[in-house]
Amino acid sequence: MAISNSSVAHVPSSDAKALAKIVAPTVAVLSLGIVNVALVTTSEAGEWVLVDAGLPGTALRIKAAAAERYGAGCRPAAIVMTHGHFDHVGALTRLAEDWDVPIYAHPAEHPYLNGSASYPPPDPGVGGGLMSLLSPLFPRGPIDVSARLHALPTDGSVPPMPGWRWLATPGHSAGHVSLWRAQERTLLAGDALITTRQESAYAALGKPPEIHGPPAYFTTDWQAAGKSVKVLASLNPEFLVAGHGRAMRGPEMRQGLRQLAANFDTIAVPAEGRYVDQPARGADGSAYKAPK
Repeated sequence: MAISNSSVAHVPSSDAKALAKIVAPTVAVLSLGIVNVALVTTSEAGEWVLVDAGLPGTALRIKAAAAERYGAGCRPAAIVMTHGHFDHVGALTRLAEDWDVPIYAHPAEHPYLNGSASYPPPDPGVGGGLMSLLSPLFPRGPIDVSARLHALPTDGSVPPMPGWRWLATPGHSAGHVSLWRAQERTLLAGDALITTRQESAYAALGKPPEIHGPPAYFTTDWQAAGKSVKVLASLNPEFLVAGHGRAMRGPEMRQGLRQLAANFDTIAVPAEGRYVDQPARGADGSAYKAPK
């Protein structure tokens, strides 16, 4: 669903040339081509957390954005992962080692992060567009950051992010989570829903923002994905930051979320595809494949 430019989160003019753009009171986003990472300020003293870790080869850009925002030699309190797909963990190993910081993720996502399982094969026939066609070439993992890997607590808290909660939003992956700060109604949705048509390379690289379901070619449980979108829409966020596409805010964004939640089966779910009738789920182990 298309939205007007007035619905895009405002970036102050003083940050117009900054590497990471301020999109919410405590959140700055660094765009790394087709994917975003978030730098989240967690205290008035300038403590911060990195959410997701971008594409391979982007560690230096992430470090530069962090130094610009928090000062030379800075390091986060932790890295928090929404999930472990290749475009979100590309710089994770190097950054975690260089900064010597813990990594937090949902336990159902740990097999992809501790070297024990790969993601299920993608579905190149859904969604249309170049990105879908190329998806069989994308890495499926796993990586191994087990030495620094921690489980997000079962109480919904995010230890390095006071005031934030994690929400289980499976569907795009078995252990996908989104992050929510009620004080400012800020939602970091990861890939549970996105604001661009990620299947299209043209759209992913710069078309105006639109509310979309998760990237279709990597989504392995459409029923769970629809339930996750309903959970996120019910929050009525003021600020929305997704793993792909531009940050958005305001009533038109919320209307788009509600429409996606109410009509997910017709808007987002493919008419047919590998995982439409046979989902791959963490509960039965079908979401985990032997490492390649």
